Amino acid sequence: MSNFLKSPTLYKCCFALSLCTMAMLFGHFSHAVEPPTAAANPDLKMNTEVAPGSDVDNVSAGEIAEQNLFVIIQQGGLLLYPILFASFILLLFVFERLISLRRRRVIPRPFVRQFLHQLRERSMDQEEALAMCRKNGSPVAEVFAGAVQKWGRPAVEVEQAIIDSGERVTGGLRRYLRLINGIATVTPLLGLLGTVVGMIQAFNDIATADAMGKPELLAAGIGQALITTAGGLTVAIPALIAYMFFLSRVDRLVMDIDAVSQDVVAEISAEAGNRPKKSSRTKAA
Repeated sequence: MSNFLKSPTLYKCCFALSLCTMAMLFGHFSHAVEPPTAAANPDLKMNTEVAPGSDVDNVSAGEIAEQNLFVIIQQGGLLLYPILFASFILLLFVFERLISLRRRRVIPRPFVRQFLHQLRERSMDQEEALAMCRKNGSPVAEVFAGAVQKWGRPAVEVEQAIIDSGERVTGGLRRYLRLINGIATVTPLLGLLGTVVGMIQAFNDIATADAMGKPELLAAGIGQALITTAGGLTVAIPALIAYMFFLSRVDRLVMDIDAVSQDVVAEISAEAGNRPKKSSRTKAA
């Protein structure tokens, strides 16, 4: 199981799952707001002579096309595309962190229970303990391995080895969290930049078109410019929530690793007496 979590297959699964999620979101939003029908409004005049693929042409001036997500993306401008790309990256690494930060993967209970039991029973020596930790390969096993390398030393040295190993493990658990936080920080700025650029273009169009007394032209430009702000916030808010969730989860896992590591210190430090491995004669007795 640990080999699978470290293999590229995990990232392929996350990639496929993120693609499926984005497809579901696109399908949901593209049908979220249905255009009015003749049955719902008898006075509505339907244009049946529209050529296929002309969704953008059907959007009147000053109206944001809510019934088609791809039309909204086209109206949002070039700066909406990096926001969409950031949303895809966010989905990919959120799924990866959800899998990697599972408690049974970071602190597997069977391994911790068996390791501590054998230490208390003095049924394995330093080499066997190191081999057991390396075979498991979990983050808590890496911390235990750092402590076992100081087998028989004073408790202060063993605890320092646990701290050093814990810092390396914590860095691995916090992998990609800066990326998620960066997405939460950058996407609103991209949305704001897109809005400013869109408003500049809208005012330039009004100035060059001699459109005094035609507020609908200004409303159209501002409405299209605000799409990027909405897109940026739509990506940034879930990214910030995911970052805070994963950060607090890592903190809880690190505290739990430190708690079980203290039991290891109590068994292998010099203060514990460092009793030798049980012989077969002792076990038989």
